[in-house]
Formats: sequence, structure tokens, C-alpha cells
Amino acid sequence: MIHPKVRSRLRSALAASCAILCLAGAAAPAPLAAQEGAAAVQDVTITDVMLPLGGTLLRAPKLTASGTRLSKDELAAILKSDSSEPWEARLARLDAGSLTIPVLSSEHAGPGDDRQTVTYRDVVARDVKAGRVGELTAAGATVSAVTGPNRGYGTYGRVRATDLDLAALNRLYTVPGDGKGPVQKVYGTIQVSDVTYSDARGTTVKIAHLNGRDLGGRQIPDGWNGAFEIVAAGFQGPNDRRTFAASAADLIEATALGSLDMQGLSVSNTDPQGPVLFEIERATYAAGSESGTNLENMTVSRGSLRAHLGRLALSNVSLGPTVEALRKAAAGSENRPGFSDAEMRSMTPALGGMTLTDLSIDLPLDPEPPKAAPQDPRPATRGPAPGRPGSAKPTEGKIVEGKIAEAKPADAKAPDAKPGDPLAVTITPPPTRRIALREAALSFGPPQDGVPTASRLTLTGLSLPADLVAGAPIIGALPAYGYRELDLDVVADAALDGKARDLSLRDVTVTGREIGTVRLTGTLGGIGPELFNGTLPAATMLMFSGSAKSLDLTIENAGLFERFLTAQSKDLSLKPDELRKEYVTASLLGVPVILGNTAAAKGIGAAMGQFVMKPGKLVLHAKSKEPAGIGFIDIGAARSPAALLDRLDVEAKAN
Repeated sequence: MIHPKVRSRLRSALAASCAILCLAGAAAPAPLAAQEGAAAVQDVTITDVMLPLGGTLLRAPKLTASGTRLSKDELAAILKSDSSEPWEARLARLDAGSLTIPVLSSEHAGPGDDRQTVTYRDVVARDVKAGRVGELTAAGATVSAVTGPNRGYGTYGRVRATDLDLAALNRLYTVPGDGKGPVQKVYGTIQVSDVTYSDARGTTVKIAHLNGRDLGGRQIPDGWNGAFEIVAAGFQGPNDRRTFAASAADLIEATALGSLDMQGLSVSNTDPQGPVLFEIERATYAAGSESGTNLENMTVSRGSLRAHLGRLALSNVSLGPTVEALRKAAAGSENRPGFSDAEMRSMTPALGGMTLTDLSIDLPLDPEPPKAAPQDPRPATRGPAPGRPGSAKPTEGKIVEGKIAEAKPADAKAPDAKPGDPLAVTITPPPTRRIALREAALSFGPPQDGVPTASRLTLTGLSLPADLVAGAPIIGALPAYGYRELDLDVVADAALDGKARDLSLRDVTVTGREIGTVRLTGTLGGIGPELFNGTLPAATMLMFSGSAKSLDLTIENAGLFERFLTAQSKDLSLKPDELRKEYVTASLLGVPVILGNTAAAKGIGAAMGQFVMKPGKLVLHAKSKEPAGIGFIDIGAARSPAALLDRLDVEAKAN
């Protein structure tokens, strides 16, 4: 859902745009007979224009219509604030070569105690005919919210819009509809530059350029003005969840946007724990055949922590599930405020796929405890007096492009300080550890109850320091075997069958350079969408409802076993070949005994012995003899491995 502060600003901006357009659109050609009797083309100026539009009040101290046949009284009648004549009829009478408004203010009240004023300067509407404007420009604007919890201040640079349909805009905002009519295009293009807004919480948002194309919508039951008021107010006052959900669904379905291009977005926050800066070089959205959202060069930094993403692309995004969940809430009988966690999950938009490239995260090293300064054998003094040998001025450092490059005495003349000179200070950036990912791709199948029925994740070129996984199961031992950096590729492909209540692990593979490959496939039973509804912890539900039906495990060695053998040999003071023979014996004799000495146990032991003797590939296949599988709770409560093997068909082989 949209944050209330964003909803308020968006509503105010749209209302202000409506105001500009309505003032700009106060001219359309009159019938030919009327034109013949009208005055000649002239410039007409009226003053003190005041126009209420819902919760927004527009003020224009001066408005000049150039190249119009309207008289001053006719123009004033069209823009009369308390006129009973519909806006669409008034707009149809307005025709002007241009409309000029030196200062236009938009004052909006609400929600609650919020009060916001947007003041545009040098507003010009050109080629105004039949309720349409060829071009609308403003030299800039200021935004001020001086009361309420969302206090803040901002500025816009140049604003430009083309192909405006003022009659369509008026219908969308003020005339109710059933939400099923045709899309009415409001404008062809819009460009806004140099946007800056800072709020009382210390957050500053900047946008260098914002370009939109083909914005329009459908008429909805409450009109856009009414729906924006309901959504902005949330669950306050007379609103309930049904009213809120219905209006939110109406607005989502009614809005149409052809494309959006935003460049130079930055969000900074003066957090007490350290300033945070979030930047996006470019963000684009396109509907239709080229639908998708792309984000380029995203950066998040806080102190020495920095993350950068080269590109993020989202494809086949649909708000259909969001609208469906809101409609369901609007039609329900429940009248409590807010939505449950399950309802919020069901409102998640459908996402066909996501790809990202060139991700890097620089993590600061753990700070070392400060070292005690060496003791000076000379007697302690209060410090050198001014003018005496040994006195010094404070040191000062240079900052180049935001980085501390060097610090040295203010009066130092020599470029190089002597070794050991206590006044020679060099400040370098703190060392960091880097996590990097060359490429990632994530795809989803159609959702069921907010849960995708299929998903596939691939990670290519994931590199990270080995000590970051220290303590983790299995891979946490890698640093002990000489690995300093890990270079991994990961694949995870799964599908959920809601009717059969089966989760198919079609491919789960982890490959490490100079380590090896582990591949897992299988089928888990007793798993449905309710596992993810949040009523109980997933691990608890999985333990009681889940079962294992089949499992295929493949292990390929690419250097890990040799490193393991070398490390263990040193710990046990044995030669690697001697230790290998002991492991072979343990596999052939010890493993079958531990597993119950059945035929399956002996097969597993023999395969492990072959793998240890010549580390290559080890394959294990296990399938439950029972169609429903073996319950996870039964696996956890099994008295011995042999009790489980009796319920499985097992096959193992090596190399």
C-alpha cells in the first residue's frame, strides 16, 4: 500500500495539476454564429481568481487570456467559484491562444491536521481549444507543509505538459462512474525537473528529471477526488476497511500510465546512528508490449557500509492479485480496522520475473580494540608552551571528492614527514570485506493464495569471504580447509501442487569453485499454501504436516575432499594415504553397522568407500515405500537409522 505521506503529496500534486489545467482550460471555441457577434481577438485580464476543487483551493491573483474573443465578464463567469454550471460546459466556451498566470497557489487541507501549499510561478497554457491545451508550462514551484505530522518544504524546477484534455480531467476527478468505462487520456507527456523535498524527520528526496507519457484513467464511483480523500484518510473517521479497500481497488484499476522515466533519484536521512543515502541513477516503467520496470545503478551507503546494484529488472508485474484481495475485503462483513498478515500477503502483486546484475556489498571489518599508547620515559608535563621547541599547530586534513585523503600539520612545509614523526598523520578509509554477485534471476509461476505455484532462482558468480559463513552448518567448516574466498553458483527450482499438496524440488544445486557440487531433487508431501499463511510458524506446521516421498542426492568433488583430508591428516599426525585407508575401512565396515547392516546399508557403505578411494561423484537415491511418504515427525522420532531404511528403497553408487 502507498504510505500516507506519499498519498497526501500525490493527491495534492494531482489536485494542483487539475487546478492549473482547469484555469488553463477556461477557453474553447464558441459556435460560429456566436463568434461572428463577439468582440475581436484581444487580451483579457482578470484578478483575484479563487477556485475550490474538493479539499483544494486554487488562487490566482492575476490571469491573462491572450488571443481570445471572450470579454472580461465572460472569462470571469467561466472561472466563477460558485457557478452552478458544470465545468465541462464552461470549458467548452473557452478559446485562447494562451493563458498566463504569474503566480498560482494550491492550498490543500487534510488528511487530519495536514496543511499543504504548492505555489507555481510563471504558468503558461498555450493553444487552448475546446477543453484541450497543447502545452502547459511552469517555471517552477515551491511546496510547503507547515502544520500536521507531515511537515516539510520542497521545490520543483521547470514543469511541462502536453496534449492536455481538461474535460477528461474534470470528469475523472468530479463525475462519478462505474469504473468500467473506456480509459480517458488526460495528457500526452509531462516533464518535471529538479525536485527537492525535505520533511521534519530529516529525510530529503531529490529527483533530477521525471518524464511521464499517456496518463489517463476511468471514472469511478466516488470520483478520483473522493477516492483520494478516502485512501489518504486511511481508517480514520467514518472510513472502515470496506470503504478503504473499495476506493483503493477503484483507483488502482482506474489508473492508466503508458511509461515513466525518472533520473537522478536520491533519498537521504539524517539517522542518529549515521546518515543514510539511497540513490538510483535511472528508473523506468513501460506498459503494453514493453511492460516492465528497470532500475539502474542503485546505491545505498551508510558510513563504511556500501551496496551497489548495476541493474534490477522486473517483468510481467500485475496488480491483479492486489485488486482481487481488496475487492474481497470490500465485500466482506468484517469491519475491523486494518488488514491481517495473511490479507497483506494476498495483496502482493504478481511478478513474472526479476533479474539483477553486478551486485556488490562492502562490509566494514569488525573494529579492533584500541591499543595502549607507548609510555614516555620522560617526566609528564603539561605540554609544550607556545613558541618553545616541540610546540605544534593542530593538524588539518584535505577532503577530495568527499574522501579524507591526507592529514598533516598545518604549518608543515616539507612534502614528506620523517619516519616516526608523531605529527605525521595519514587517514585512510577503513578496510572492508566485499560480497559480490555477477547475476541473479528469479521467476515465478501464477500465485495461489498469495503463494507462487512455481519459482526458480539462479545465482551466478556469488563471491564472499569465507569467514562470513563461519559457524554455519556444513559450509561453516570451509575456512578451516584453507578457503579464504568462496565463488559459488546456485540454482533452486521448485513447484507447488496445491491439489496434491506436494512440493517438488526439481533442482537445488550449489557449485563452488575448487570445492565441488551438491545437487538435490525430491518430492515433499503434505505441503499446501496454508503453510505460508502465518497462523503458525512454518517450521511447526511443516513438522506436523510434511513428509518425505523421494530424495536424490548427487555430490561431485572438485578439491574439497583433498583439502579436508590434508587438514585432518595434520590434526591426527597421519599421512594422507594412511588416513584415506582408514576412512575407506570405516565406510565399508562401520557405516553398514550404524545403518543396521541391511542390504541398503551395505550398498551405501560400499559406495562411500569407492568415493573416498577415488573422490569423484557419489549418487544416492531414496524413495519411500509408502505413497504418502514418511512424516517429518516420524523421522525426528525414529529410534535408529535402520528403522528409517526399512521404510525406504535405497540405491547408492560412486564414480
